[in-house]
Amino acid sequence: MENYTYNSMTLQIEGFTVSKDLMYPVVFLFLTSYIFSMVMNISISILIVIDKNLKQPMYLLLCNLSVSDIIGITQIVPRLIADILRPPSERFITYYECVVQAFVTQLFSTMSHTVLMIGLTIRLSTCRTLITNPYCDNASLFKLSCESVVINNIYGLTFTVVLLTSSIGSIVLTYTKITVVCLTSKNKSLNRKALKTCSTHLVVYLIMLVSGMIAIVLHRFPEYSDYRKLCAILFVIVPGSLNPIIYGVQSKEIRKFLYELFHSKRKFPSCKK
Repeated sequence: MENYTYNSMTLQIEGFTVSKDLMYPVVFLFLTSYIFSMVMNISISILIVIDKNLKQPMYLLLCNLSVSDIIGITQIVPRLIADILRPPSERFITYYECVVQAFVTQLFSTMSHTVLMIGLTIRLSTCRTLITNPYCDNASLFKLSCESVVINNIYGLTFTVVLLTSSIGSIVLTYTKITVVCLTSKNKSLNRKALKTCSTHLVVYLIMLVSGMIAIVLHRFPEYSDYRKLCAILFVIVPGSLNPIIYGVQSKEIRKFLYELFHSKRKFPSCKK
């Protein structure tokens, strides 16, 4: 039976439970993904800052995307790994730390959604202390309250529908225009480049969209909590790891900068001899 403690400042977080046999492989997988994502995103950000040729709107947007990925992943993955290594009975987090993590999680998804949602969340009193998720998000915070969260759910679901509708609509419109240009253009090189960029972008977008939607829907079905947790983790890790590859490494200017950087380093030792 669940423990009820009104307005407790210490919460127990369920985390991502795995068997002892899989604990270290899962930790290694998450840690490797985290390190890879951090190295790639930090490298892309530094390149854009130090190279004058990359001071363009497209690359500044890419830099913002990298910073967002760094903040989102750092806020979630290290804590997630630490919780996996702890026994379930020792996975504690303060209420305010949980609120901050939920805020950053929402910020990672969409900034405008965050402000009003956290205003709605903080007003609730809490009577439970178990976070039934690998990390804190607003849906998990709603479940701590014994008050009515109808307003929170209506706002959250309405905004999610609006956000997804506008997002999917813009993606469909953009890809329709790209398809029309590709079909009418006789430039095969341009078509191949457009197809390569768009296909990889679409894969990452669909993974993020599907995993995010499944996580939102499964919050309403506690019996599928393990699947929801996995989707919630994928929503954070996959885009953060793949975005710098898709948007950074495929950029001709960034590839050129990296080539010149490593090429000059190879020449430098030979000059000493």
